[in-house]
Amino acid sequence: MSNNSTTEKLPEGFIYEDNLPLKVSLLRWKLGNKAKQEPDFKFYALYDRIYRWDVLHAAYEKVRANDGSPGYDRISFVDIETAPGGRTEFLLQLQKSLKEKTYSPKPVKRVYIPKANGKMRPLGIPCIVDRVAQQAVLLIIEPIFEADFLDCSYGFRPGKSAHQALNEIKGHLHAGKEEIYDADLSSYFDTIDHELLMEMVEKRITDRSVLHLIRMWLKCNIVEEDKDKRGQTRIIKPKEGTPQGGVISPLLANIFLNNFDKAFHSEPDSPHKYAKAKLIRYADDFVIMARYVTERIVRWIEDKIENALKLTINKEKTTIVNLNKTGGQLNFLGYTFRKDRDLNGRPWRYLNMFPSNKAVDKLKENLRDELKKGNREPFPRVIEKINQKTRGWKEYFKLGYPKQSYRDINYFLQGLLKGFLKNRSQRKQRIRRNGESHYSAFKRGGLVYL
Repeated sequence: MSNNSTTEKLPEGFIYEDNLPLKVSLLRWKLGNKAKQEPDFKFYALYDRIYRWDVLHAAYEKVRANDGSPGYDRISFVDIETAPGGRTEFLLQLQKSLKEKTYSPKPVKRVYIPKANGKMRPLGIPCIVDRVAQQAVLLIIEPIFEADFLDCSYGFRPGKSAHQALNEIKGHLHAGKEEIYDADLSSYFDTIDHELLMEMVEKRITDRSVLHLIRMWLKCNIVEEDKDKRGQTRIIKPKEGTPQGGVISPLLANIFLNNFDKAFHSEPDSPHKYAKAKLIRYADDFVIMARYVTERIVRWIEDKIENALKLTINKEKTTIVNLNKTGGQLNFLGYTFRKDRDLNGRPWRYLNMFPSNKAVDKLKENLRDELKKGNREPFPRVIEKINQKTRGWKEYFKLGYPKQSYRDINYFLQGLLKGFLKNRSQRKQRIRRNGESHYSAFKRGGLVYL
Protein backbone atom coordinates (compact mmCIF):
# COMPACT_ATOMS: atom_id res chain seq x y z
CA MET A 1 0.00 0.00 0.00
CA SER A 2 1.43 3.41 -0.94
CA ASN A 3 1.79 6.33 1.43
CA ASN A 4 -1.21 8.06 -0.17
CA SER A 5 -3.58 5.10 -0.07
CA THR A 6 -6.00 4.17 2.68
CA THR A 7 -8.88 1.74 3.07
CA GLU A 8 -10.50 4.10 5.56
CA LYS A 9 -13.44 6.14 4.33
CA LEU A 10 -12.48 9.80 4.32
CA PRO A 11 -14.57 11.85 6.77
CA GLU A 12 -16.82 14.66 5.67
CA GLY A 13 -15.05 18.00 5.77
CA PHE A 14 -11.57 16.54 5.41
CA ILE A 15 -9.24 18.66 3.24
CA TYR A 16 -6.09 16.97 2.01
CA GLU A 17 -2.87 18.90 2.60
CA ASP A 18 -0.52 19.07 -0.36
CA ASN A 19 2.96 17.56 -0.04
CA LEU A 20 1.93 15.20 2.76
CA PRO A 21 1.05 11.50 2.69
CA LEU A 22 -2.70 11.05 2.90
CA LYS A 23 -2.57 9.22 6.23
CA VAL A 24 -0.43 11.95 7.79
CA SER A 25 -2.76 14.65 6.49
CA LEU A 26 -5.75 12.68 7.81
CA LEU A 27 -4.10 12.28 11.23
CA ARG A 28 -3.46 16.03 11.42
CA TRP A 29 -7.07 16.74 10.44
CA LYS A 30 -8.39 14.44 13.17
CA LEU A 31 -6.18 16.04 15.83
CA GLY A 32 -7.23 19.52 14.77
CA ASN A 33 -10.89 18.53 14.64
CA LYS A 34 -10.71 17.07 18.15
CA ALA A 35 -9.04 20.24 19.42
CA LYS A 36 -11.72 22.44 17.85
CA GLN A 37 -14.61 20.38 19.19
CA GLU A 38 -13.18 20.20 22.72
CA PRO A 39 -11.32 23.43 23.57
CA ASP A 40 -10.39 22.14 27.04
CA PHE A 41 -9.22 18.68 25.94
CA LYS A 42 -5.63 17.79 26.84
CA PHE A 43 -3.84 15.40 24.50
CA TYR A 44 -2.09 12.69 26.46
CA ALA A 45 -1.11 10.03 23.85
CA LEU A 46 0.85 11.64 21.00
CA TYR A 47 4.41 10.36 21.29
CA ASP A 48 3.99 7.09 19.36
CA ARG A 49 2.58 9.05 16.42
CA ILE A 50 5.71 11.20 16.22
CA TYR A 51 7.96 8.26 15.35
CA ARG A 52 5.50 6.66 12.93
CA TRP A 53 7.37 5.86 9.73
CA ASP A 54 5.13 7.92 7.46
CA VAL A 55 5.38 10.92 9.82
CA LEU A 56 9.18 10.73 9.97
CA HIS A 57 9.38 10.32 6.19
CA ALA A 58 7.11 13.34 5.64
CA ALA A 59 9.20 15.32 8.15
CA TYR A 60 12.40 14.51 6.29
CA GLU A 61 10.88 15.54 2.94
CA LYS A 62 9.81 18.92 4.37
CA VAL A 63 13.20 19.61 5.94
CA ARG A 64 14.95 18.47 2.76
CA ALA A 65 12.81 20.84 0.65
CA ASN A 66 14.01 23.76 2.79
CA ASP A 67 17.60 22.59 2.28
CA GLY A 68 19.75 24.62 4.64
CA SER A 69 23.33 24.27 5.77
CA PRO A 70 24.67 21.57 8.10
CA GLY A 71 24.57 22.10 11.84
CA TYR A 72 27.18 21.60 14.53
CA ASP A 73 27.95 18.02 13.42
CA ARG A 74 28.67 19.24 9.85
CA ILE A 75 26.53 16.45 8.37
CA SER A 76 24.80 17.59 5.16
CA PHE A 77 21.89 16.10 3.23
CA VAL A 78 24.38 14.81 0.67
CA ASP A 79 26.28 13.03 3.46
CA ILE A 80 23.06 11.41 4.67
CA GLU A 81 21.86 10.35 1.24
CA THR A 82 25.20 8.96 0.04
CA ALA A 83 25.95 7.03 3.24
CA PRO A 84 25.20 3.25 3.33
CA GLY A 85 21.42 2.87 3.51
CA GLY A 86 20.87 6.56 2.67
CA ARG A 87 17.90 8.39 4.10
CA THR A 88 16.16 5.13 4.99
CA GLU A 89 18.93 4.15 7.38
CA PHE A 90 19.03 7.72 8.73
CA LEU A 91 15.29 7.62 9.50
CA LEU A 92 15.49 4.11 10.96
CA GLN A 93 18.15 5.27 13.42
CA LEU A 94 16.10 8.35 14.36
CA GLN A 95 12.98 6.24 14.76
CA LYS A 96 14.86 3.80 16.99
CA SER A 97 16.22 6.55 19.23
CA LEU A 98 12.78 8.15 19.59
CA LYS A 99 11.04 4.86 20.22
CA GLU A 100 13.57 3.75 22.83
CA LYS A 101 13.70 7.28 24.27
CA THR A 102 17.46 7.54 23.84
CA TYR A 103 17.19 10.55 21.52
CA SER A 104 19.12 13.61 22.66
CA PRO A 105 19.56 16.75 20.53
CA LYS A 106 22.99 17.90 19.45
CA PRO A 107 24.16 21.47 20.14
CA VAL A 108 22.73 24.25 18.01
CA LYS A 109 25.20 26.16 15.84
CA ARG A 110 24.78 29.91 16.14
CA VAL A 111 25.58 32.17 13.21
CA TYR A 112 24.88 35.85 12.67
CA ILE A 113 23.15 37.35 9.66
CA PRO A 114 23.05 41.08 8.87
CA LYS A 115 19.88 43.06 9.60
CA ALA A 116 18.67 45.97 7.52
CA ASN A 117 19.84 48.43 10.20
CA GLY A 118 23.42 47.14 9.98
CA LYS A 119 23.24 45.11 13.18
CA MET A 120 23.51 41.31 13.31
CA ARG A 121 20.70 38.87 14.03
CA PRO A 122 21.54 35.57 15.78
CA LEU A 123 20.33 32.49 13.95
CA GLY A 124 20.37 29.00 15.48
CA ILE A 125 20.99 26.09 13.11
CA PRO A 126 20.10 22.69 14.59
CA CYS A 127 21.67 19.57 13.09
CA ILE A 128 19.61 17.92 10.35
CA VAL A 129 18.64 14.99 12.58
CA ASP A 130 17.20 17.46 15.11
CA ARG A 131 15.44 19.46 12.40
CA VAL A 132 13.71 16.26 11.24
CA ALA A 133 12.73 15.35 14.80
CA GLN A 134 11.34 18.85 15.37
CA GLN A 135 9.43 18.70 12.09
CA ALA A 136 7.87 15.38 13.12
CA VAL A 137 6.69 16.91 16.40
CA LEU A 138 5.45 19.97 14.50
CA LEU A 139 3.38 17.79 12.16
CA ILE A 140 1.61 16.26 15.15
CA ILE A 141 1.09 19.19 17.52
CA GLU A 142 0.60 22.06 15.05
CA PRO A 143 -3.08 21.26 14.23
CA ILE A 144 -3.88 21.09 17.95
CA PHE A 145 -2.66 24.63 18.61
CA GLU A 146 -3.98 25.90 15.29
CA ALA A 147 -7.45 25.22 16.67
CA ASP A 148 -6.75 27.75 19.44
CA PHE A 149 -5.09 30.48 17.39
CA LEU A 150 -7.14 33.53 16.42
CA ASP A 151 -7.65 35.01 12.96
CA CYS A 152 -5.62 38.11 13.85
CA SER A 153 -2.42 36.02 13.74
CA TYR A 154 -0.89 35.50 10.28
CA GLY A 155 2.77 34.54 10.69
CA PHE A 156 4.09 31.02 10.09
CA ARG A 157 0.67 29.41 9.98
CA PRO A 158 -0.77 27.04 7.38
CA GLY A 159 -3.20 28.86 5.11
CA LYS A 160 -2.10 32.28 6.40
CA SER A 161 0.19 34.78 4.70
CA ALA A 162 1.75 38.21 4.94
CA HIS A 163 -0.48 39.38 2.08
CA GLN A 164 -3.56 38.53 4.13
CA ALA A 165 -2.22 40.58 7.04
CA LEU A 166 -1.46 43.52 4.75
CA ASN A 167 -4.92 43.42 3.19
CA GLU A 168 -6.44 43.32 6.67
CA ILE A 169 -4.55 46.49 7.58
CA LYS A 170 -5.69 48.12 4.36
CA GLY A 171 -9.31 47.29 5.16
CA HIS A 172 -9.12 48.75 8.67
CA LEU A 173 -7.51 51.93 7.34
CA HIS A 174 -10.37 52.35 4.88
CA ALA A 175 -12.75 51.84 7.81
CA GLY A 176 -11.25 54.85 9.60
CA LYS A 177 -8.85 53.20 12.04
CA GLU A 178 -5.99 55.46 11.01
CA GLU A 179 -4.07 55.81 14.25
CA ILE A 180 -1.76 52.86 14.79
CA TYR A 181 0.34 51.52 17.63
CA ASP A 182 3.29 49.98 15.77
CA ALA A 183 5.04 47.66 18.22
CA ASP A 184 8.64 46.53 18.33
CA LEU A 185 9.61 43.77 20.77
CA SER A 186 13.25 43.59 21.83
CA SER A 187 14.86 40.24 20.90
CA TYR A 188 11.52 38.43 21.11
CA PHE A 189 12.66 34.92 20.16
CA ASP A 190 15.64 35.17 22.53
CA THR A 191 13.64 36.30 25.58
CA ILE A 192 10.65 33.93 25.69
CA ASP A 193 10.27 32.68 29.27
CA HIS A 194 10.65 28.89 29.24
CA GLU A 195 8.41 28.17 32.22
CA LEU A 196 5.62 30.43 30.98
CA LEU A 197 5.85 28.84 27.53
CA MET A 198 5.70 25.30 28.88
CA GLU A 199 2.65 26.22 31.00
CA MET A 200 0.93 27.32 27.79
CA VAL A 201 1.94 24.15 25.94
CA GLU A 202 0.72 22.00 28.85
CA LYS A 203 -2.75 23.50 28.60
CA ARG A 204 -3.16 21.31 25.52
CA ILE A 205 -0.54 18.57 25.79
CA THR A 206 0.05 16.33 28.81
CA ASP A 207 2.06 13.61 27.06
CA ARG A 208 5.25 13.74 29.14
CA SER A 209 7.44 12.31 26.38
CA VAL A 210 6.42 15.06 23.96
CA LEU A 211 6.89 17.74 26.62
CA HIS A 212 10.33 16.30 27.37
CA LEU A 213 11.35 16.68 23.72
CA ILE A 214 10.27 20.33 23.66
CA ARG A 215 12.11 21.05 26.92
CA MET A 216 15.29 19.45 25.56
CA TRP A 217 15.16 21.67 22.48
CA LEU A 218 14.60 24.79 24.59
CA LYS A 219 17.54 23.95 26.87
CA CYS A 220 19.81 22.69 24.10
CA ASN A 221 23.35 24.07 24.23
CA ILE A 222 24.23 26.75 21.69
CA VAL A 223 27.73 26.74 20.20
CA GLU A 224 29.21 29.77 18.49
CA GLU A 225 32.64 30.67 17.28
CA ASP A 226 34.24 33.36 19.38
CA LYS A 227 36.09 35.45 16.81
CA ASP A 228 37.85 37.44 19.51
CA LYS A 229 39.63 34.27 20.61
CA ARG A 230 40.87 33.23 17.20
CA GLY A 231 38.34 30.59 16.27
CA GLN A 232 37.72 29.14 19.72
CA THR A 233 34.14 28.12 20.36
CA ARG A 234 32.02 28.96 23.34
CA ILE A 235 29.06 27.07 24.70
CA ILE A 236 25.92 28.93 25.81
CA LYS A 237 23.37 27.25 28.05
CA PRO A 238 20.12 29.12 27.32
CA LYS A 239 17.85 30.03 30.24
CA GLU A 240 15.24 31.65 28.01
CA GLY A 241 14.28 31.97 24.36
CA THR A 242 13.77 29.64 21.44
CA PRO A 243 16.40 29.92 18.70
CA GLN A 244 15.42 31.48 15.38
CA GLY A 245 16.20 28.79 12.83
CA GLY A 246 14.68 25.93 14.78
CA VAL A 247 11.86 24.21 12.90
CA ILE A 248 9.53 24.25 15.88
CA SER A 249 10.43 27.78 17.07
CA PRO A 250 7.79 29.68 15.03
CA LEU A 251 4.99 27.52 16.46
CA LEU A 252 6.26 27.98 20.01
CA ALA A 253 6.54 31.73 19.42
CA ASN A 254 2.91 31.83 18.23
CA ILE A 255 1.76 29.78 21.22
CA PHE A 256 3.41 32.31 23.53
CA LEU A 257 1.82 35.40 21.95
CA ASN A 258 -1.55 33.69 21.52
CA ASN A 259 -2.25 34.62 25.15
CA PHE A 260 -1.90 38.28 24.17
CA ASP A 261 -4.25 37.76 21.19
CA LYS A 262 -6.87 36.14 23.42
CA ALA A 263 -6.61 38.80 26.11
CA PHE A 264 -7.00 41.53 23.48
CA HIS A 265 -10.22 40.01 22.16
CA SER A 266 -11.81 38.71 25.37
CA GLU A 267 -10.88 40.76 28.43
CA PRO A 268 -13.55 43.34 29.28
CA ASP A 269 -11.02 46.18 29.70
CA SER A 270 -9.17 45.47 26.45
CA PRO A 271 -8.88 48.05 23.63
CA HIS A 272 -10.94 45.76 21.40
CA LYS A 273 -13.85 45.80 23.85
CA TYR A 274 -14.04 49.49 24.74
CA ALA A 275 -12.43 51.18 21.70
CA LYS A 276 -13.19 48.65 18.95
CA ALA A 277 -9.47 48.51 18.21
CA LYS A 278 -8.06 45.89 15.83
CA LEU A 279 -4.98 43.71 16.26
CA ILE A 280 -2.97 42.34 13.32
CA ARG A 281 0.02 40.18 14.23
CA TYR A 282 2.67 38.47 12.12
CA ALA A 283 4.86 36.48 14.52
CA ASP A 284 6.35 39.12 16.85
CA ASP A 285 5.45 42.06 14.60
CA PHE A 286 2.06 43.51 15.43
CA VAL A 287 0.00 46.67 15.09
CA ILE A 288 -3.06 47.84 16.98
CA MET A 289 -5.34 50.10 14.98
CA ALA A 290 -8.01 52.45 16.32
CA ARG A 291 -9.52 55.85 15.62
CA TYR A 292 -7.41 57.15 18.51
CA VAL A 293 -4.59 55.33 20.33
CA THR A 294 -5.01 56.69 23.86
CA GLU A 295 -2.79 56.37 26.92
CA ARG A 296 -5.22 53.79 28.23
CA ILE A 297 -4.59 51.59 25.19
CA VAL A 298 -0.82 51.97 25.54
CA ARG A 299 -0.92 51.09 29.26
CA TRP A 300 -2.98 47.98 28.54
CA ILE A 301 -0.54 46.79 25.86
CA GLU A 302 2.50 47.42 28.05
CA ASP A 303 0.94 45.61 30.99
CA LYS A 304 0.15 42.48 28.95
CA ILE A 305 3.46 42.38 27.08
CA GLU A 306 5.89 43.40 29.81
CA ASN A 307 4.20 42.25 33.01
CA ALA A 308 2.12 39.23 32.01
CA LEU A 309 4.49 37.83 29.34
CA LYS A 310 7.79 39.22 30.72
CA LEU A 311 8.83 40.57 27.32
CA THR A 312 10.36 43.97 26.56
CA ILE A 313 8.87 46.63 24.31
CA ASN A 314 11.55 48.63 22.52
CA LYS A 315 10.29 52.11 23.35
CA GLU A 316 12.67 53.78 20.88
CA LYS A 317 11.34 51.83 17.90
CA THR A 318 7.72 51.48 18.99
CA THR A 319 5.71 54.34 17.55
CA ILE A 320 2.19 55.70 17.30
CA VAL A 321 1.46 56.96 13.81
CA ASN A 322 -1.54 58.76 12.41
CA LEU A 323 -1.95 58.58 8.65
CA ASN A 324 -3.98 61.78 8.61
CA LYS A 325 -1.12 63.83 10.00
CA THR A 326 1.68 65.27 7.89
CA GLY A 327 4.44 62.71 7.52
CA GLY A 328 2.34 59.96 9.04
CA GLN A 329 3.06 56.56 7.55
CA LEU A 330 3.09 52.93 8.63
CA ASN A 331 5.86 50.51 7.66
CA PHE A 332 4.84 46.88 8.11
CA LEU A 333 6.06 43.63 6.53
CA GLY A 334 8.09 45.50 3.93
CA TYR A 335 5.28 47.83 2.83
CA THR A 336 4.62 51.51 3.49
CA PHE A 337 1.06 52.78 4.02
CA ARG A 338 0.61 56.52 3.51
CA LYS A 339 -2.06 59.06 2.59
CA ASP A 340 -1.07 60.92 -0.62
CA ARG A 341 -2.61 63.73 -2.62
CA ASP A 342 -5.00 62.74 -5.36
CA LEU A 343 -3.10 62.39 -8.63
CA ASN A 344 -5.77 64.30 -10.56
CA GLY A 345 -5.73 67.30 -8.22
CA ARG A 346 -9.03 66.53 -6.53
CA PRO A 347 -9.46 67.82 -2.95
CA TRP A 348 -8.86 64.56 -1.10
CA ARG A 349 -6.10 62.09 -0.43
CA TYR A 350 -5.95 58.41 -1.27
CA LEU A 351 -4.41 55.50 0.63
CA ASN A 352 -1.09 54.66 -0.99
CA MET A 353 0.52 51.28 -0.38
CA PHE A 354 3.92 50.51 -1.86
CA PRO A 355 7.26 48.78 -1.12
CA SER A 356 9.09 50.52 1.73
CA ASN A 357 12.40 52.30 1.15
CA LYS A 358 14.08 49.66 3.31
CA ALA A 359 12.69 46.85 1.14
CA VAL A 360 13.86 48.58 -2.06
CA ASP A 361 17.31 49.26 -0.61
CA LYS A 362 17.65 45.65 0.50
CA LEU A 363 16.88 44.36 -2.99
CA LYS A 364 19.39 46.80 -4.49
CA GLU A 365 22.02 45.54 -2.06
CA ASN A 366 21.27 41.93 -3.04
CA LEU A 367 21.58 42.80 -6.72
CA ARG A 368 24.80 44.68 -6.06
CA ASP A 369 26.20 41.61 -4.28
CA GLU A 370 25.23 39.43 -7.23
CA LEU A 371 27.15 41.67 -9.62
CA LYS A 372 30.13 42.28 -7.37
CA LYS A 373 33.54 42.80 -8.89
CA GLY A 374 35.25 39.56 -9.78
CA ASN A 375 32.11 37.71 -10.88
CA ARG A 376 33.22 35.71 -13.94
CA GLU A 377 30.02 33.80 -14.62
CA PRO A 378 28.65 33.87 -18.18
CA PHE A 379 26.37 36.84 -18.74
CA PRO A 380 23.25 34.67 -19.44
CA ARG A 381 23.76 32.95 -16.07
CA VAL A 382 24.08 36.33 -14.34
CA ILE A 383 20.82 37.47 -15.95
CA GLU A 384 19.14 34.23 -14.85
CA LYS A 385 20.15 34.79 -11.22
CA ILE A 386 18.97 38.40 -11.31
CA ASN A 387 15.62 37.31 -12.72
CA GLN A 388 15.21 34.80 -9.90
CA LYS A 389 15.73 37.53 -7.30
CA THR A 390 13.52 40.16 -8.94
CA ARG A 391 10.74 37.71 -9.85
CA GLY A 392 10.26 36.64 -6.22
CA TRP A 393 10.49 40.24 -5.03
CA LYS A 394 7.87 41.37 -7.54
CA GLU A 395 5.51 38.55 -6.55
CA TYR A 396 5.60 39.69 -2.93
CA PHE A 397 5.45 43.42 -3.66
CA LYS A 398 2.59 43.30 -6.14
CA LEU A 399 -0.01 44.77 -3.76
CA GLY A 400 -1.03 48.41 -3.82
CA TYR A 401 0.85 50.79 -6.12
CA PRO A 402 4.39 49.48 -6.68
CA LYS A 403 5.06 50.89 -10.17
CA GLN A 404 7.27 53.75 -9.00
CA SER A 405 9.43 51.30 -7.06
CA TYR A 406 9.57 49.01 -10.11
CA ARG A 407 10.82 51.89 -12.29
CA ASP A 408 13.40 52.84 -9.69
CA ILE A 409 14.78 49.29 -9.54
CA ASN A 410 14.77 48.88 -13.33
CA TYR A 411 16.79 52.08 -13.71
CA PHE A 412 19.18 51.01 -10.96
CA LEU A 413 19.58 47.57 -12.53
CA GLN A 414 20.46 49.00 -15.94
CA GLY A 415 23.22 51.12 -14.41
CA LEU A 416 24.47 48.15 -12.41
CA LEU A 417 24.62 45.90 -15.47
CA LYS A 418 26.40 48.53 -17.56
CA GLY A 419 29.05 48.93 -14.89
CA PHE A 420 29.33 45.17 -14.50
CA LEU A 421 30.01 44.65 -18.20
CA LYS A 422 32.47 47.52 -18.31
CA ASN A 423 34.50 46.36 -15.33
CA ARG A 424 34.52 42.59 -15.67
CA SER A 425 37.43 42.55 -18.16
CA GLN A 426 39.84 44.82 -19.94
CA ARG A 427 38.24 43.85 -23.23
CA LYS A 428 34.96 45.71 -23.51
CA GLN A 429 32.05 43.32 -23.79
CA ARG A 430 29.59 44.47 -26.43
CA ILE A 431 26.02 43.30 -26.18
CA ARG A 432 24.23 46.14 -27.99
CA ARG A 433 23.47 46.05 -31.67
CA ASN A 434 23.77 49.18 -33.79
CA GLY A 435 21.37 51.86 -32.57
CA GLU A 436 20.06 49.68 -29.76
CA SER A 437 19.54 51.03 -26.25
CA HIS A 438 20.85 49.25 -23.17
CA TYR A 439 17.24 48.75 -22.08
CA SER A 440 16.45 46.82 -25.26
CA ALA A 441 19.76 44.96 -25.29
CA PHE A 442 19.32 43.69 -21.74
CA LYS A 443 15.74 42.71 -22.47
CA ARG A 444 16.83 40.83 -25.57
CA GLY A 445 19.48 39.16 -23.44
CA GLY A 446 16.78 37.72 -21.18
CA LEU A 447 16.44 40.33 -18.43
CA VAL A 448 12.88 40.44 -17.11
CA TYR A 449 12.09 44.00 -16.02
CA LEU A 450 9.77 44.70 -13.13
